[in-house]
Amino acid sequence: MTTKVMLSMIAVYLQELEAEAKITRKMLALVPDDKHDWKPHEKSMPMVFLSTHIAELPGWINMAIHTDGLDFGADKYEPKTVKNNTELLQFFETTLAKAKADLEKFNEDELSKEWVLRNGKTVLYKSTKGETIRMTYSQIVHHRAQLGVYLRLLNIPIPGTYGPSADEQG
Repeated sequence: MTTKVMLSMIAVYLQELEAEAKITRKMLALVPDDKHDWKPHEKSMPMVFLSTHIAELPGWINMAIHTDGLDFGADKYEPKTVKNNTELLQFFETTLAKAKADLEKFNEDELSKEWVLRNGKTVLYKSTKGETIRMTYSQIVHHRAQLGVYLRLLNIPIPGTYGPSADEQG
């Protein structure tokens, strides 16, 4: 007889974070150093900004854990500057390690506390800390998919994410 063990939400978050990190790491490793300023459209962000944003997103897990929200109107955003792919991957590994460490120590009872994203008095997003962590994972996947489009348009073979990619299937 097989018994199923119910995982804590923190354990689920940690498993999912590690699974998504493997995919994200593969995608970030493909960002070419000579295409940092490249973008597919005038309204698109440059590749270095997009890839650095992906690398910083695990830090939103820390923010959800340690704060009650973020106010874009009060907190000036300074994007991380990376000079090459090595620095990009190191930055990702640093934010990922901090997110894992904070999740491992986080009290699951705190997941239901409110977290608010705002721009001054305008509320952009209001949810629980737990939902904010899940939204962070969605943001990672969303922006990683954007990066996949950038790479595809540059004829860089795309690795599989949740299965083999067209490039891996031959």
